[in-house]
Amino acid sequence: MGVPKKRTSKMRRDRRRAANNNLRSAVQVIKCPKCKEPVLPHRACAACGTYGGREVVATE
Repeated sequence: MGVPKKRTSKMRRDRRRAANNNLRSAVQVIKCPKCKEPVLPHRACAACGTYGGREVVATE
């Protein structure tokens, strides 16, 4: 079984972990079908309070 001969430094470890941050894709923003405001997917609309065609959050 392979065992590291030397300890991995904090800088090398953190650099390797940070390299994956650039691979993440940007968050997709959709338009609310009711009020046409931008909404994150799988979230209730902050403007009108609807999700999936029905009102789930009471808004003013």
